[in-house]
Amino acid sequence: MDTPSSHSLFTHIASRELFRVPKRPRMDGFVSGFNETGLLAVQHNAQHTIPLSLSFCKTSKFGHILAVSDEEGYVTLFDTRRKFPVTSNFEENSEKVKICDWVSHHNAVFDTCWNKEDTQILTASGDQTIKLWDVQEQKCLGLLTGHTGSVKSMCSHPTNSDIIVSGSRDGSFRIWDLRCKSTAKSRCGEVSICSMGGVKGAHISSQARRTRRGRAASMSITSVLCLKDQVSIATAGAVDSVLKFWDTRNLKSTVTQTSPSPQSTEKQTLHGISSLSQDESGLFLSASCMDNRIYLYNTLQLEKGPLKSFSGCRIESFFVKSAISPDASNIVSGSSDGNAYVWKVDKPLEDPTILKSHDGEVTAVDWCSSEIGKLATCSDDFTVRTWNKNSYVSSTQCASAIRRRVMAIPSIECKMLLNNGKRYSKTNEDAFLPYDALHPITSPTPITPPKMNISEGNQLSSGLDLNASSEKTPESALKSPSSVLNPPSSLKRTIRDYFLASSRTL
Repeated sequence: MDTPSSHSLFTHIASRELFRVPKRPRMDGFVSGFNETGLLAVQHNAQHTIPLSLSFCKTSKFGHILAVSDEEGYVTLFDTRRKFPVTSNFEENSEKVKICDWVSHHNAVFDTCWNKEDTQILTASGDQTIKLWDVQEQKCLGLLTGHTGSVKSMCSHPTNSDIIVSGSRDGSFRIWDLRCKSTAKSRCGEVSICSMGGVKGAHISSQARRTRRGRAASMSITSVLCLKDQVSIATAGAVDSVLKFWDTRNLKSTVTQTSPSPQSTEKQTLHGISSLSQDESGLFLSASCMDNRIYLYNTLQLEKGPLKSFSGCRIESFFVKSAISPDASNIVSGSSDGNAYVWKVDKPLEDPTILKSHDGEVTAVDWCSSEIGKLATCSDDFTVRTWNKNSYVSSTQCASAIRRRVMAIPSIECKMLLNNGKRYSKTNEDAFLPYDALHPITSPTPITPPKMNISEGNQLSSGLDLNASSEKTPESALKSPSSVLNPPSSLKRTIRDYFLASSRTL
């Protein structure tokens, strides 16, 4: 088709009707949204209870299974694949999709963590302990003791599932090796596992102590993460918005720390952090702050502070969590206003998608790692809801949409358009093929950080100088490295070394 030379390239593109689908509007741009796909009631013996944590299985085989812990100490597993009509009774449906449940603690369970290819699960409780469970048998395999306050957060090592890090309201974080079991047993016959080391008072702020006029400053560790470099730990607390990073081979001091505003005043820095999360690659780390913002950090540029911040939600309690999606395309957060909010990572200034269904404060959230765009939220209204991301085409035409279409055209087609229709092909046969046959049009997908290949030689092997009273069994002595926190010098030394090959930045 010939077009006047006065017409712009964009007009030329639009006139060619690039998407030739009969009776279908031209695709000017994709719009994302979320549909509610499931509603589950959290109840035991016909009594409702408030859910506190959510955790999807991490393997693709069991990725549809969602673990929910609650105030009564139960852990419940749901199959989120099953769908029911909107008009059906959601309480009855919850029983149909329930796989199993059991009492894990006689106290609230604040966090759960899948382990060992989803065959085991760890539970962190207000009774100051962590328990290791065989999921199939619902049998306790170990009792982790040592904290003197409620255990608020846990995270397993990225490549060595026997290494666990936990954070507590007592102000300490601790490191555990599940292979190092003591001969002592609890009153219920549970095998005890003692901590191999940690840091007390990891987040004590002298500024907070001065400004609270004699009141005891909060020491609580609200969130811990094992970073993908296999030797670093990130921690956050209730006292301020400072994130601290530790090298497990030398816990005497932090490697570095960062906060939303390094030069901020005391009043601004006293907002605590309620949760931390990282994407699948470990390059990006999100922190939900009590100043009603979610901050996104690049682990390669921690000294620069947050790359972006996301606002719109209300974080009025430390039970409100946020999480970045495995592909780093979205961030979801609960909110004290009864909604959940989802932002696009690459568009922080754009209004978030609001998930409106809950009738109480939305607290824990989690992404499914095996299904892109699938997430779960829970609330004080005694329910858990699942959501799926969908993409649809907007028929509204705008200049920016046309420009996006131009950017999506392969370079050969662009050259043809810029050279009065003359086509350049690699072979003579290609010249006679239609453009659609040479360059199939595919839907745009979000750009995701590169997956990092982690060598087995970089596992957190170990060793802290153990002064604990625990006694290793012959089996654990053979399987467990002699030092959990002192790997050979040949290993990568910092988080920067791990990401040295990655040049991706937002």
